[in-house]
Amino acid sequence: MSVRIQVILQEEEAARFKAKALKESKSLSAWLREAGKKMIEMNQQTHPLTDPDSLEVFFKKCNQREHGTEPDWEEHKRLVLEGFQAGKKP
Repeated sequence: MSVRIQVILQEEEAARFKAKALKESKSLSAWLREAGKKMIEMNQQTHPLTDPDSLEVFFKKCNQREHGTEPDWEEHKRLVLEGFQAGKKP
């Protein structure tokens, strides 16, 4: 059984949502339904880091996912500065 739900939005929000739905060739209703499902999935996949064991598991997963070495701080600052300066060029 389907249920109708009324959602109150600002005009700008509604326009953005409609434009995104059209871009994805979906109805606004289908797009909102999918967005809601994604939010539920995303929240269910989040595991709170409430104890040392969960924190250790988190860092192990991060280490397995990452490869190579992290640039040093000076390299980070150089990259940020280059990006910032490139954005100001005409």
